[in-house]
Amino acid sequence: VQLQASGGGSVQAGGSLRLSCAASGSGFRLKYMSWYRQTPLKQREFLATITASGRIQYADAVIGRFTISADNAKNTAFLQMNDLNPMDTGVYRCNAQSLGRSTDYWGQGTQVTVSS
Repeated sequence: VQLQASGGGSVQAGGSLRLSCAASGSGFRLKYMSWYRQTPLKQREFLATITASGRIQYADAVIGRFTISADNAKNTAFLQMNDLNPMDTGVYRCNAQSLGRSTDYWGQGTQVTVSS
């Protein structure tokens, strides 16, 4: 199973980006998918998670600015990020688990850089 994250880039403060994370591999069926980011200060920080049934949870730092969604049929999750600020700069990685398996899968990450 591979997770491919995409959609990162460089934006100015106040801008928006939409990240995608697509899972591929034999027999993968989305159980949940989460987004994390890694920065030099906070290392790995949880951002949001969505389950196949649509349950969603956000970190306090992104409530009201980030929206997670998923296309279960395509085993893909999205993270819409609005009102970005320089503190959002980091490598954004997706994490997922498949139904019927206990393995945690990680994507390679996509860089997000927000300038003031």
